[in-house]
Amino acid sequence: MRFKLSGILPALLTPFTRGGANVDYEKACSFASTLADRGVDGVFVCGSTGEGLLMTLEERKQLAEEIIGAVGKRVRVVIQTGCLDTAGTIALTRHARDAGAVAVAVYAPSFYKYDDRALFAHFQLVAKAAPEMPLFLYNIPRFTGNALSPALISELARKVDSVVGIKDSSGDLAYLSRVAATAPKGFTTLNGADELGFQAYLSGAAGSVSMTANVVPELFISIFNCVKDVNLKRALKDQRSLAEVKVALGNGQLIAAYKEAIRLQGYDVGHVRPPHRELSSSEKKDLAKVLVKVGLI
Repeated sequence: MRFKLSGILPALLTPFTRGGANVDYEKACSFASTLADRGVDGVFVCGSTGEGLLMTLEERKQLAEEIIGAVGKRVRVVIQTGCLDTAGTIALTRHARDAGAVAVAVYAPSFYKYDDRALFAHFQLVAKAAPEMPLFLYNIPRFTGNALSPALISELARKVDSVVGIKDSSGDLAYLSRVAATAPKGFTTLNGADELGFQAYLSGAAGSVSMTANVVPELFISIFNCVKDVNLKRALKDQRSLAEVKVALGNGQLIAAYKEAIRLQGYDVGHVRPPHRELSSSEKKDLAKVLVKVGLI
């Protein structure tokens, strides 16, 4: 299957009502539209940043439909459809196809340890259930406990036609380079580790799916475009600025910090869903001071 995806795709934050009771679809669509206005190439829905695993299948389906309806004609919408089980993953993948997503991403199932044979069978079954749907593998081993080996990725890419790429959030540049070297021609690698954007693009990554791109999409776009234009001095400068921003936001440990940072920028992206917690009043004040220092507000 021939399929290309490149550029900057924020891993879209999901707004919840206070206490996390319900998904706030209106705010989700509004923020996705704002990101489209700011120049991103796409949005990545229901990933780890989007608290997808804390949502019901029906909530995930509705959010996919709402975001595709809101921005699907302006930017490319990729839906993360991975679940703990194969049947749920298949159901969400078929739904994303029918709703009009350009592609799906599927992380390795988590909690239990699976060998490569089990993982191959899982991804193969998902792909066969929607063979016309481009499928990105999603490697995030610190969360799933199941790393996707370069050998497994290469085998899937060669034997399963709809497996077109990978979103790698391992933070291991050597791993990303090995994947790019062993995968077949046309296989797309997307970087999922903010601190490696500049280096990943130089190593052949076609773009980034990022949590921090919700907050500073322009910085990501600048790094990506500067590498493309071989303005490496500016790209490296911006990458260093991005590293400061990520540290200021706590390196992604609290999703609420990202939502608060965006609120301080003038956009309301709602609340988190438990067991994630909100920031305390003192944490909000401290965050605001740091964001002023780094020039974000």
